[in-house]
Amino acid sequence: MSLHLYDTTTRAIREFVPVEAGRASIYLCGATVQAPPHIGHIRSGVNFDVLRRWMTRSGYDVTFCRNVTDIDDKIIRVAAAEGVPWFVVAERNQRAFTWAYDTLGCLPPTVEPRATGHVPEMVTLMQRLIERGHAYASGGDVYFNVQSYAPEYGKLSNQKLENMRAAGDTDDESCKRDPRDFALWKGEKPGEPTWPTPWGPGRPGWHLECSAMATKYLGSTFDIHGGGLDLIFPHHENEIAQSQAAGDGFARYWMHNGMLKIGAEKMSKSLGNSLLIPDLLGRVRAVELRYYLAAPHYRSSIEYSEEALLEAAAAYQRIEGFVTRAAEVIHDVDADAPLPQAFVDALDDDLGTPQALAVVHEVVREGNVALSRGDKEAVARLLAETQNMLDVLGLDPRSPQWRTAGSDLTGVVDALVKVALEQRQAARARKDYAAADAIRDGLTEAGITVEDTPHGARWELTR
Repeated sequence: MSLHLYDTTTRAIREFVPVEAGRASIYLCGATVQAPPHIGHIRSGVNFDVLRRWMTRSGYDVTFCRNVTDIDDKIIRVAAAEGVPWFVVAERNQRAFTWAYDTLGCLPPTVEPRATGHVPEMVTLMQRLIERGHAYASGGDVYFNVQSYAPEYGKLSNQKLENMRAAGDTDDESCKRDPRDFALWKGEKPGEPTWPTPWGPGRPGWHLECSAMATKYLGSTFDIHGGGLDLIFPHHENEIAQSQAAGDGFARYWMHNGMLKIGAEKMSKSLGNSLLIPDLLGRVRAVELRYYLAAPHYRSSIEYSEEALLEAAAAYQRIEGFVTRAAEVIHDVDADAPLPQAFVDALDDDLGTPQALAVVHEVVREGNVALSRGDKEAVARLLAETQNMLDVLGLDPRSPQWRTAGSDLTGVVDALVKVALEQRQAARARKDYAAADAIRDGLTEAGITVEDTPHGARWELTR
């Protein structure tokens, strides 16, 4: 089976056929940086990181573009409320997003363009639209004429133009020919940043930014455009309209990840129910949070609960425990070992991570049995399969990402525990079992679990 992906436009799972054989281009709507990220934002980053890793493992040369919207109505409002320049808000929160993506193991994008760095491309796109009769300048603004793109407008979101409400994206709608027309460019206002254009100074509209950046780095026609379900309308619908009206093929596949909810409500800043990444990392490790976000199917919704988060952490720890114990027996893992076919089939079927992780857990169960039997040949094979599957998912506990995470004191703790374990072993050798038990009890009180194995004592932090 080849890679098949669900395409929002056709509402069907389609075989992935790239624009250029052997290459894949992905554009992901990244952060609008008016506030620090919550796990709803970072879920998108993790989901599309898994897609990118799987496509790379499948032999594609992947170009991954994830943008930063660093000028926007919301950013300007936050800056005004704080009494600081807009770029202070944008820069502060972009750094928070970058830290969160990195901390949860998302590979750096091939390119990460900022909207404010691509105004010339936006001006060119608007000029093309005006010349083709799809846009018009009015009162210092520039608007997209949705009637000019009918009946195509609305196909992504499965809406009819006659049933759509006004765009509501400007303070004064009187300059529009049709209230459903959306702003490509917003004219100069006091206290707002501006850039020069042939139609007057102002700043870009949200939708225009992504079309200009996507086509600059991925070409006029590219493979996949991704983002959250909440972006289908109006953002992605408007991207398609303005891009195709200008003559670009734009994205051939549209992928959307499900929302993360608390109770019955979508997680959002406006609802005040955000769970920020640093808060969660006080409860679970970064790799466990990544597991929690990657385990459900990317198109499904997640209803957040503390219990579900801790269950995910425990599930990952079971995998990690096998890898740690097996690595004490097998020192050289075959990085080229084939992946189990069931794992491959799961990811080829619209990135089925729940089924893929089920395969991982089954292999881990077999591995634990092989460890108990002392079957080193089977352990070596199953460890290689496990680590190679986890590498695809960005969850390999032996990768540098997770081995070095929070490791400032790891070396010191390891050295101190080894001294204690040596003293414990010496006490046992002289049959001073009371002293040996006291050392073990002291380590337990300090939050360190000691396990006696045929290869000696091993330790880990109690979770």
